[in-house]
Amino acid sequence: MKLISDRNPVVVNLTNYLAMNFGANALLAIGASPIMSFYDKEMEDLVGIADALVINIGCLDDAQIAGMRVAAAAAQRLGKPWVLDPVGVGASAARTETAVELITKYHPTIVRCNASEIMVLHGTACKTRGVDSAEPVEKARACAREFAAQHGCVVAVSGAVDYITDGVREAHCDKGSPLMAKVTTMGCCASAVCAAFAAVLPPFEAAAGAMELMGTAGEAAASRSCGTGSLAVNFIDELSLVP
Repeated sequence: MKLISDRNPVVVNLTNYLAMNFGANALLAIGASPIMSFYDKEMEDLVGIADALVINIGCLDDAQIAGMRVAAAAAQRLGKPWVLDPVGVGASAARTETAVELITKYHPTIVRCNASEIMVLHGTACKTRGVDSAEPVEKARACAREFAAQHGCVVAVSGAVDYITDGVREAHCDKGSPLMAKVTTMGCCASAVCAAFAAVLPPFEAAAGAMELMGTAGEAAASRSCGTGSLAVNFIDELSLVP
């Protein structure tokens, strides 16, 4: 956390409309500087000044996809770390095709997803429920390891126990609270936090550190929350209080 606050990395976010406010506040709370945009004509400039990029496919349209392509290409060319959140991949052909294109052409540094999403990307048959996982993390571990090794990236799978792998190493995080799954865009927030960590740490350490922070803050927030509404506010507070 101190490394992030000391460096104040700029993180460009192409994220869904629901996640913009929550993700931006989370990044500010940990000492990063968020920029939120979809506009393809400014992506070259924005990624040029950024320290990291996060692309979230939660609310797709043609204009957003155009911006994602330009941003991912710029990050790849400039050697900037970038995080892909393949929200709801498998729920529609458009989501799956977009995620696969971004992965195969522009090679994300970290893929932050749920169990169903990584199984779909891996090509393994699984159940899907829109943007929610219908599979446990344990069932997706082998898919995550193989996918990470094949694509040269880190995969962070969120769940009751988060699983992080680069295809060789692996880490687990069993912190957090079941209430976190009831707060919209909590997973999207995790992807943004992964990007901030990736701006200052190597990819595997970044993903593991980000998921650890999410779990620690979520657990602390849940311990003093009356329900999901207060959890969302207390979660941002807890992020800002981590030294």
